[in-house]
Amino acid sequence: METLTISKAANHAGVNVETIRFYERKGLIVQPLKPRDGGYRTYPNETIQRIRFIRQAQELGFSLREIEELLTLRAEPDTDCADVRKRASAKLEEVERKIVQLEKIGSALQTVIASCPSRGGLDSCSIIEAMENPALKSRKHQKV
Repeated sequence: METLTISKAANHAGVNVETIRFYERKGLIVQPLKPRDGGYRTYPNETIQRIRFIRQAQELGFSLREIEELLTLRAEPDTDCADVRKRASAKLEEVERKIVQLEKIGSALQTVIASCPSRGGLDSCSIIEAMENPALKSRKHQKV
């Protein structure tokens, strides 16, 4: 079984050394024991695979807490795929809610940007004015 130093493990996993240390502090990966001879800690290939799993789960939008739950499920031999599917479906619903929210934010930004005079002092900046007084923004929008 090949083992790697932290810098080589980070390189193989596609992360930096601080990411590995962060995952260790969070309990997502186990920090290897320091050798008695004063050498470097070494990481087994399983740790590299675990780091890659964590990174991929993060790319899919899972939080570190959710990833910890997935890792726990992954380690339990009687876990059913339906358990993982349930978590992934819940994450998809959350993402879809965020998309709707972001579309509303985008629309609101388009409205305030469109009403901006693009020059002059801040006292005539409709974007600042809309953020300071949201009720005024909606009244102005109704007049347009």
